[in-house]
Amino acid sequence: MNRHSLNIDYIQSPKDHLDRTDALLVVKATEAAQNAYAPYSQFKVGAAVLLDNGHILTGSNQENASFPAGICAERSVIAYTHANYPTSKISAVAITASPCGICRQVLLESEKRAGSPIRVLLINENEVHIFKSVKDLIPFGFDSF
Repeated sequence: MNRHSLNIDYIQSPKDHLDRTDALLVVKATEAAQNAYAPYSQFKVGAAVLLDNGHILTGSNQENASFPAGICAERSVIAYTHANYPTSKISAVAITASPCGICRQVLLESEKRAGSPIRVLLINENEVHIFKSVKDLIPFGFDSF
């Protein structure tokens, strides 16, 4: 038996100490949360992705009375991105909440698909936690390929 250790490095930053690009992603994700359809949970989430071509795309959670039919903010923007910008890589994502396990796996596959890390910014009321890769959020993600 071998003992191993897992360390995750991240930056914890006040919102007003972010560089211009990260600050813009935070604003866009926060604005996207206002477009959420969350009549059941009242939990509105927004996500914004930065593409390698400089475009910023957003998504928000969309609930449904048939609960499995809803979609999280992260998955809505990832699906839109891959459908409309199939050759672009996502270089960063900002999310107004901590992603669920399904969204972490979807983000991990997007990172693998691109062949480069996706920086992750998790936003709360006063600060942002910045991770250099989705792997930091799901170090033992499912690898089906």
